[in-house]
Amino acid sequence: MQRILFLVAAASVWMLANAAPWPYDERADAAADVRHAIAAAQSDHKQVLLVFGANWCPDCRALDQAMHGSSQHLIDRKFEVVKIDVGNFDKNLELAQRYGNPIAKGIPAVVVVGHANQVVYATRNGELANAGQMSEQGIFDFLSQKVAAASAR
Repeated sequence: MQRILFLVAAASVWMLANAAPWPYDERADAAADVRHAIAAAQSDHKQVLLVFGANWCPDCRALDQAMHGSSQHLIDRKFEVVKIDVGNFDKNLELAQRYGNPIAKGIPAVVVVGHANQVVYATRNGELANAGQMSEQGIFDFLSQKVAAASAR
């Protein structure tokens, strides 16, 4: 019995050590992160991509994984990215409101912010709330057709 407990404990430690980090920093000052990203985007001639979500959300983690997969080049080329933790819909709600409340119909939600801090594009109808059911190619297609295309206008 002790051997089984040891093996379970060792496996748990190994899984924790090798687990991917959570995509949302729950202790971040999201408002300050947005301000810094807007300043960086202006100097880099990019726009800001706000990604609202939470670590408990499997669809948010799926979107984050896709953003670091086939969509990474697209994202890196066009955007400064800020991931905003909404907790259990009880954190950073003032930021969500400031940018048109894109989380009203689910998370993850994204907003493209232009140089003058104006909303260029936002998912307002829960378009990514099923990101876990979308393929990585489906997420790439959405990001390139909706998000990146809107940022080009």
